[in-house]
Amino acid sequence: MPDVPQPTKTETAAPSGSTRLFDWPGQITAAERKSLLAGGLGWMLDAMDVMLYSLVLTYLIREFSMDTRTAGFLNSLTLVASAIGGLLFGVVADRIGRTRALMVSILVYSLASAACAFSHSVTQLATFRFVLGLGMGGEWTAAAALIAETWRPEHRGKALGLMQSAYAIGEAIAALVVRLVLPNFGWRAVFLVGVLPALLVFWIQSSVPEPTLWSERQLVRTRRPPLRRLLSGKVLRIGLLATTMNTCALFGYWGLFTWIPAYLSLPPAQGGRGLSLVKTTTFFLVLCAGKFVGYAAFGFLADAFGRRKPYFTYLLIAAVLVPIYGMTSRPTLLLLLGPFVAFFGTGFFSGYAAIASEIFPGEIRAAAMGLSYNVGRGISAIAPFAVGALAIKHGIGPAFMLQAGAFFAAAMLSLTLPETRGSRLM
Repeated sequence: MPDVPQPTKTETAAPSGSTRLFDWPGQITAAERKSLLAGGLGWMLDAMDVMLYSLVLTYLIREFSMDTRTAGFLNSLTLVASAIGGLLFGVVADRIGRTRALMVSILVYSLASAACAFSHSVTQLATFRFVLGLGMGGEWTAAAALIAETWRPEHRGKALGLMQSAYAIGEAIAALVVRLVLPNFGWRAVFLVGVLPALLVFWIQSSVPEPTLWSERQLVRTRRPPLRRLLSGKVLRIGLLATTMNTCALFGYWGLFTWIPAYLSLPPAQGGRGLSLVKTTTFFLVLCAGKFVGYAAFGFLADAFGRRKPYFTYLLIAAVLVPIYGMTSRPTLLLLLGPFVAFFGTGFFSGYAAIASEIFPGEIRAAAMGLSYNVGRGISAIAPFAVGALAIKHGIGPAFMLQAGAFFAAAMLSLTLPETRGSRLM
């Protein structure tokens, strides 16, 4: 078996169909639809639970007498845990199935989110956020592998883009939860809402099948997946390139979007723009709209023009827009620039799921995807801490220059990867 899937190889016969823009929804099978719904809802609710922390960060800083460095460190800790969870659940998904691993990851992050409500010290809060990160990393790994192996190659980019776009919906839901719950019940009640995603597991258990590709591999497998293949030949070389690129992109993303709510709401003396809760929520919802369109649009662009060109373009434009956004003080300009920053500064995420699913062999696909994506996310955990530390001296906005540099580096690295559009998974 070749080290890297090739466009001319197949794991199973894939029905062909028109790739015209308005024809593809009618070609979706029941298994494809259910896999997208399960992965998308899981990712959406994952985003909600993760974003609740950022949206109540101003109140947590006050409650626990934290400085911005400590607040950033707690979010970094969650990202480190996500790297561990991504690899762990990747191995689990390769062995017990994508659907089962998805269910377990959802239970982990939802229960951990609710547990944050009972924190009475920074240490307790850090512990619960670490456990949440394990489930957070596992959800992306299991969901992306589930969708990639269920959908046909001509529509895979769109499906993964739509899954990724659900993250923006989850962030918008988090903003609405905070807007409705925080003024009336406080920040602890906000975290209690985070337990609701656990209910999704019951539907996944009863309705979502394992991908045929995974099931067929189990019939012929005589031993456990050879994880040492991650360190051999083309798999290692291309995996290192993809992971480095992903690390830079995620460094830019997490450092920027972890701090945007605080950047908008903190007073100017603390490096923010001093917007009210209502304005901060409104601005953030506009950002989420930009994210959603950016995620979804990338999937269509990736299926039409390939994975690499849109990925490069998104990141390059983000590198230009982020410094402008960070130096803007007028609320009107922040509102207008926000959706464009979100469109390009997050939309590239949709591309990585497609790229990663198409460059790794099937027998170690979930483990490799989980390792590559979440090692990048783990290293990028430095970003929220770095921005928080720089903000003490320079303010949050100027600290975003660091994120612009990371986006630019990721754009350059994307040019080193092969084009994988049209690959039929091995």
